[in-house]
Amino acid sequence: MSSKVAPLLVFGWGNPGRGDDALGPLLVEQLAGRAQARRLECLTDFQLQVEHALDLVGRERVLFVDAAIGLQTPFAVSTVVPAPVAGFTTHALAPEALLQVYRDLERAEPPPCTLLAIRAQRFELGEAPGEQALTDLALALAWAMEWARLPEEIPA
Repeated sequence: MSSKVAPLLVFGWGNPGRGDDALGPLLVEQLAGRAQARRLECLTDFQLQVEHALDLVGRERVLFVDAAIGLQTPFAVSTVVPAPVAGFTTHALAPEALLQVYRDLERAEPPPCTLLAIRAQRFELGEAPGEQALTDLALALAWAMEWARLPEEIPA
């Protein structure tokens, strides 16, 4: 009765109307243009929420993508593991808390998850991403394509 899901999930979040906060959704949008739908599913939202735990079901690997303040490099990559969070709410979860929700709901370990954080500086309402942020986005996209093992160019 359940349909087969793509083995890879890339999930980016952020507000496209707040400057560099758009980096997660922008990366996902660019990656989706190169993806094979059967192999890779791309999702975006303004923030992670408990309901997104269900998007992890049946995946082989998951890549979370978000803008991050304070990075000294264009992007940073880290492994995400489940962790309970004090003051748990149903809004704006950290990736670690989302994996804990998955663990609690499914009574199983979540798929391997990675966080791709892209350097960001400006989050003003109504601004477009900054020039440096877009340069860093291009570098992060190249890394994400390798993570997903996607070709550099879209086939004709």
